[in-house]
Amino acid sequence: MAEIDVEVAFALPEKQRVITLRVPIGTTASEAVSLADLPSHFPELSADTFNAPDLGLFGKRLREPEAHRLRAGDRVEVYRGLIIDPKAARQARAGTRR
Repeated sequence: MAEIDVEVAFALPEKQRVITLRVPIGTTASEAVSLADLPSHFPELSADTFNAPDLGLFGKRLREPEAHRLRAGDRVEVYRGLIIDPKAARQARAGTRR
């Protein structure tokens, strides 16, 4: 079976990992994240963090990561949930400057 090289990336503020994988042609973005075994690289996080995260390729969010077939050289990015809504953060900063 033919295979391709892809990367799966995840980052915390203090720790980042890019895992290189050799996967069969036709592997989806979601499948690649499962194959990367991120919970073993980030034991400080709950394994649920990686069950159905938002995913992207080179900074562009994927609408259907479970259907998106990867190409050689793709880098799947696993996005963390927001801690605070960006709009609320801007409002809070603006309120402290007055």
